[in-house]
Amino acid sequence: MKAWRRGVVVLLWAAWLAGCGGDEDKPPPDERLGGVAQPAAPEEEAPAAPSVAPFDEAVAIEMSARLRSDRRLMVEGTTNLPEATRLQVLVEREVSGVRWQQRTRVAGGGFEAGPFGPGSGLPDGGYRLTVNMPAASVQPPEVRARLGEEGQHLRGPLVRPSRHGLGRVVRAQQRVLVGSQPRQTKDQVEVMELE
Repeated sequence: MKAWRRGVVVLLWAAWLAGCGGDEDKPPPDERLGGVAQPAAPEEEAPAAPSVAPFDEAVAIEMSARLRSDRRLMVEGTTNLPEATRLQVLVEREVSGVRWQQRTRVAGGGFEAGPFGPGSGLPDGGYRLTVNMPAASVQPPEVRARLGEEGQHLRGPLVRPSRHGLGRVVRAQQRVLVGSQPRQTKDQVEVMELE
């Protein structure tokens, strides 16, 4: 029992010593190494992030579609958006509203997506092709640096505010007709025929 009391007394004495003053003149812990005060290091400037020129031209997207021998659609295009920009390509059948979509990235000034459509092939009719650039917040850092954190450097007729308040986004659309006998239309459309 005596050893137990002696242990309690030692713990109380250690706690009392730790609580005693004298810490006012000691440097903050981050300036100490192993309990020995270190000389203050000179302030180092953080390395500057490499300067990237903002995107300063009107957004351009040109797209085309081709019907493969299995009657599924491939969508290709060119754009002046920065390399690695994430895009979403959507193909929608006008009559039924059935959609197919695929994510892709800009590479070499262009993009490609597909094939779109069911395994049995696309039925004849009108289709709407849409290329969307999601908000800058989901783009890679190097793309955000060019477009702005909220897409504020984007401009041109394809640019619009995001529906969710996440800045500016890009949207391009085109209509195509699939089939050997195009329907009567007054729209400017591209007719897709089987290769």
